[in-house]
Amino acid sequence: MVDQSALRTQLAAIHTMRTLGEKNNGFDVLYHNMKHGQISSKELTDFIRERVTIEETYGRSMTKLAKSASNFSQLGTFAPLWDVFKTSTEKLAVCHLELVRKLQELIKEVQKYVDDQAKAHKKTKEEVAATLEAVQNIQSISQALQKSKENYFSKTLEQERLRKEGATQRDLDKTGLKVKKAMEAYKSFVEKYAAAKSEFEQKMAETAEKFQVIEENHIIHMKEIVQSYSCSVEETHVQIGEVQKEFVNNMENTSVENLIQKFAESKGTGKERPGKKYFHLNLPLCQCKVDWVVNSHGGSDSEEEDDRRKIHVEIKPVQPDNGTHQHRATIDELKASIGNITLSPSTAVFCIMWSFSLLGTSRGPSPVTLGSQDTLPIAVAFTESVNAYFKGADPKKCIVKITGDMTLSFPTGIIKVFTSSPSPSVLSFSLKNTSKLEQILPNQQLLHSDSSQSDTNTKDFWLNMGALTTFLRKASEQNPAASYYNVDILKYQVCSNGIQSTPLNLAVYWKCTPSTTDLRVDYHYNPESMAQPGPLCNVQVLVPVDGGVTSMQSLPSAIWNAEQSKSLWKLSDISEKTENEGSGSLRARFELSDGPSNPATLAVQFFSEGSTLSGVDMELLGTGYRLSLSKKRFATGRYMADC
Repeated sequence: MVDQSALRTQLAAIHTMRTLGEKNNGFDVLYHNMKHGQISSKELTDFIRERVTIEETYGRSMTKLAKSASNFSQLGTFAPLWDVFKTSTEKLAVCHLELVRKLQELIKEVQKYVDDQAKAHKKTKEEVAATLEAVQNIQSISQALQKSKENYFSKTLEQERLRKEGATQRDLDKTGLKVKKAMEAYKSFVEKYAAAKSEFEQKMAETAEKFQVIEENHIIHMKEIVQSYSCSVEETHVQIGEVQKEFVNNMENTSVENLIQKFAESKGTGKERPGKKYFHLNLPLCQCKVDWVVNSHGGSDSEEEDDRRKIHVEIKPVQPDNGTHQHRATIDELKASIGNITLSPSTAVFCIMWSFSLLGTSRGPSPVTLGSQDTLPIAVAFTESVNAYFKGADPKKCIVKITGDMTLSFPTGIIKVFTSSPSPSVLSFSLKNTSKLEQILPNQQLLHSDSSQSDTNTKDFWLNMGALTTFLRKASEQNPAASYYNVDILKYQVCSNGIQSTPLNLAVYWKCTPSTTDLRVDYHYNPESMAQPGPLCNVQVLVPVDGGVTSMQSLPSAIWNAEQSKSLWKLSDISEKTENEGSGSLRARFELSDGPSNPATLAVQFFSEGSTLSGVDMELLGTGYRLSLSKKRFATGRYMADC
């Protein structure tokens, strides 16, 4: 008899071990955390690159603004301040463009780190292969142990039941042997688990340390990059602050008195106060002389003094000089010249006011169908198209091409989660059974893949969440009533092996005479072409027959279309469970009035739900998402046969 107390002790140890990591998924978590580091590096590159674009656009806009300041009016007392604006704006533009240069250099460093990181991850994946085997081993033994445990307790309960029911000693002995055998099997798996546990703990400890070193180095390197980024931005802000300080000082130093003084120096006509005096202003653009009659006395309240303070302007023609030609000024030009001269009897006071306004707008909470903390449901669909051409009964002449599409489907509510979260969880998945694919064409705008993978049967992908969010938002705007939105993720071509890859083998035989045509189409269901054999539905065979068909006899019954000169067979589902395991023949005799017929190419169509020909599948990686539905289907594209 097996010592049951010792068995219970071992079981307690196993339970303790399992609570340390449910289903022993720690390796998977650590490995994908390492891969997420590569995603972070690429996303950081994209972030800095976007910042470069923004800074470059801003810098060039500032340069353009500085140039425009040179074109503003240079007349009036405010004119000198435009030079201050121009100089300050030019310096601000230089600050931003210098930041662009620094960040572009930083991007090169980050890109180099991304490349080195990919090589390091590839090497690490090879180094931890033994740990992955240990993980898979302990997971397999855990499942077997659980089944063995259930079997042991089942046999024990059966033994107890027979005792209570007063079964014969023979039955009790027989049951006792089963209990003993179940207990021994249980003990065997307990021991195997203990050994697997020991190896797993050792390998996992080594691997965890390796992953920790990788993560520490990754974080250190990323922080160094962020530090460089921060320093560059900070230096730019300091420079901008200095430019702004200089601008403020220049504005403060340019007093109202200085502006008036500059205007007086550039436009003044003399320092002596006149009584009544003529000032002559010769305008080169007009054939006239302007005499300014100015009475400028001190302030007085009398009408006489008010009249004397007024400026009287008289315009007298000037005789043209002999032998010279002068341009004529238009009345508008003359008005403009006069309008630019203003005098005031009292001191002018200027007030300059600056106002600033900001697998901003206020923003309130938005109702969402899905909570941002929930696992988000998505669906996947694999749709394959099989194209085939059969020549006679020779399988070597069969030509086959199979293509497929992978589509992800997102519920409407997920868009609100994506747009409300600054960084939604990265959706990543593993494509299974890729060894059966000749070519994979991912959606370049949305999908990224791990180029360092060496496993030919699996390929990991992750989505550009920013691009995905933009795509879904646009789709929602175009069709707001939809309950879900489909996204084409990738296309692929399946490796084919001639007729063995076709789900329905065909062979065609024609016998043509001047008066009749005999046709036979042999078909054979081929379950080996499918990953999971399923029925071929809605099978239809269309055969064109010329020669003036007057009547048709067929087995099974077909439909003759005299207008198109074609016969059509509609068959029920074909599978291993149908007659002759899915094999059969279509026969027809056609009576002709203008024979003989020319053997033609027939076309076949069908589809199958629930399976694909390639067996390709998807498994979500990481957390945050769950696969709520997986649909698989294949159908005929161009499926033809000749004699």
